[in-house]
Amino acid sequence: MGLPLLSLIVFTPAIGAGVLMLLRSEDAIRWTALGIAILDLVLCIIMLASFDTTTHAMQFTERHLWVPALGISYALGVDGISALFVFLSALLGAICVLASWAAIDRRVKAFMVSLLAMQALMLGVFCALDLFLFYVFWEAMLIPMYLIIGVWGGEGRVYAAFKFFLYTLAGSVLFLIGVIVLYFNGGETFDILALTAQDLPFRIQSWLFFAFLVAFAVKVPMVPLHTWLPDAHVQAPTAGSIILAGVLLKMGAYGFLRFSLPMLPEASAYYSTLMLALSALAIVYGGLLALAQDDLKKLVAYSSISHMGFVTLGIFTLNLRGLEGAILQMFNHGVTTGALFLFVGVIYERTHTRSIADYGGLMKAAPVYTAFFLLFTLSSMALPGTNSFVGELLVLSGGFAANLVVGAAAVFGALLGAAYLLGMYGKVALGPANVSAKFKIRDVNAREMAAILPLALFVLWVGFYPKPFLGIIDASVKQLMLHVHGEGSVQ
Repeated sequence: MGLPLLSLIVFTPAIGAGVLMLLRSEDAIRWTALGIAILDLVLCIIMLASFDTTTHAMQFTERHLWVPALGISYALGVDGISALFVFLSALLGAICVLASWAAIDRRVKAFMVSLLAMQALMLGVFCALDLFLFYVFWEAMLIPMYLIIGVWGGEGRVYAAFKFFLYTLAGSVLFLIGVIVLYFNGGETFDILALTAQDLPFRIQSWLFFAFLVAFAVKVPMVPLHTWLPDAHVQAPTAGSIILAGVLLKMGAYGFLRFSLPMLPEASAYYSTLMLALSALAIVYGGLLALAQDDLKKLVAYSSISHMGFVTLGIFTLNLRGLEGAILQMFNHGVTTGALFLFVGVIYERTHTRSIADYGGLMKAAPVYTAFFLLFTLSSMALPGTNSFVGELLVLSGGFAANLVVGAAAVFGALLGAAYLLGMYGKVALGPANVSAKFKIRDVNAREMAAILPLALFVLWVGFYPKPFLGIIDASVKQLMLHVHGEGSVQ
């Protein structure tokens, strides 16, 4: 196209954050932030519209020497695995601005600057083709997310922010050590594609696999490294929860797809049974924890642990159906769980309570709200016709092919999901209309509908016609399978 499209996508939010620093009016700040987020989303749509689905090669690549002495480059590119998440990050970025319009009423400029900076760094993670550049983006994300939780969160925001920071920083330290070891054993280069082509000894692969595992497992998060997530979600403002669930959790799974499987194929295959067992544990344990919650936001947070267990299970089935299902489910989870956190935020702004017991009969007080809430609840439980059904079906199919016991545990986890989601919706939306007696409830407004409708569109689009989304990832997943298993192994 003659344009550095990925650089424009990555740095448009950063430039927008700089523009916001010059503004004084809060209304001007909000509208400018929304305009920048929408512009970034338009650039991502252009990228997807120009994406060649017939090749697994990196596209829209840019490469410039940065630190020649160490082999560090400013290198960007996307393939079928990363393209969807670049788009998802931009989509949720615009929705976060809308979700924060009225909810954030203090230090609005600082919040919007943090939000746009966060978006730039997330996009950088999914576009980076240099390991050092990837690590810079990966680590720098901690700062704006820490501020979003710690400054604009709830009463326990400082504790939650420190816990989030310490957990993710501990994982990042191990990741950094792994990066250094990989650099010296992979030909003293940070080029991700060159490192993928290396054939490392199994001993080195095993060491690196566990170093990367801790870093990525914290981000996913996998049990038992999950305990920071409920605190962060509960204390974060609505936009923070949407970003956490919609994008940040995907970065751990993306790390497995971009580093563990292609760079450490022998170790990934050798330890796949362990990873399948940990994934099944997360599915069931997260579901049981969600079933016990009486706080609406905590329930959605624990459901994320269970749903991300399906993602890691699909990845480590190491078969085509499981891998494609995992990547599609990463996108689906960002849409559906991001929407659920949006709905929790919308009702919290009206009632200032998250206790499920405080609601009841919400359908009569806010029928449009509860109708869309039902759509996303059914999507979260993977009802046929919704986006999550397609991804979960592929993951379960791949899971049973890899390990019958793990597949059965995943099915039990899916049943738990139906139990806690239907139970929650029944208590909140149905029954006696006591919520209108406790609170002054109004239905969703035009701004909130503008945030809800794009997410509802993708729930139904992927649910009824997943072919375009699977088409984007298919060539890259098949190439990854060939790399892990060798020629003639794609099935």
